Amino acid sequence: MSSRAKILAAATELLNTSPNGDISTRAVCEMAGVGAPALYRQFGDKDGLLAAVVEAGFSEYLEGKRAATPSDDPVADLRAGWDAHTAFALAHPAHYRLMHSPSAQSADTALQAQALLRSVLERCAAAGVLTVSVDVATQMVMSANAGVALMLVVRPEQYPDPTLSQRVRDGIFASIIDESDAHPDASLNRVASTLDAQLAAADSTSLSTNEVGLLREWLRKLSDAPKPVQELHHD
Repeated sequence: MSSRAKILAAATELLNTSPNGDISTRAVCEMAGVGAPALYRQFGDKDGLLAAVVEAGFSEYLEGKRAATPSDDPVADLRAGWDAHTAFALAHPAHYRLMHSPSAQSADTALQAQALLRSVLERCAAAGVLTVSVDVATQMVMSANAGVALMLVVRPEQYPDPTLSQRVRDGIFASIIDESDAHPDASLNRVASTLDAQLAAADSTSLSTNEVGLLREWLRKLSDAPKPVQELHHD
């Protein structure tokens, strides 16, 4: 194992056992069996080390996401992705806390994670089951999934219910997914979201690029428009 790998492994282990989520570079060097110059040469300083831990965490998370084989059911894949996200957080609490800490720098890998989620939601929209725009759905799922996972990691005594993540998941999905069979009076939000996804996936249309862009902008507005009261209470 390289000195860099040893230092990262030591930092992660110390973070996992730290009561306050903090570590010292001295303790990291002692556990890794390297001198301080090796740490500073590899990472620059403590902030650089923690940034590398975050990057390693995101990389492992993305590796698991990419290893998942898409099924014919995008909603099932979305559900599995949520559960995998929560499972990763619980299995890697130190990485997860750092990945979502206010001081963590925005990494390209975070954008990659968002893109993977978005691709599943685009499939949901293309299947005609998404009732909001892909943009809004991505924000809702990402923020809710990360929020509940973070609470389970940092406040386990306040959130002891093992089914909490699934409950939040089902609540969020109910507000953005409608798997009932399409019918002539399907909601405008749902129809607009589906058409937007189909336009995004189309190789070409009779419209110009600018026209497609304008139409998709209108469709996203319709997708995210407030639903009529009678629709919200429809049986």
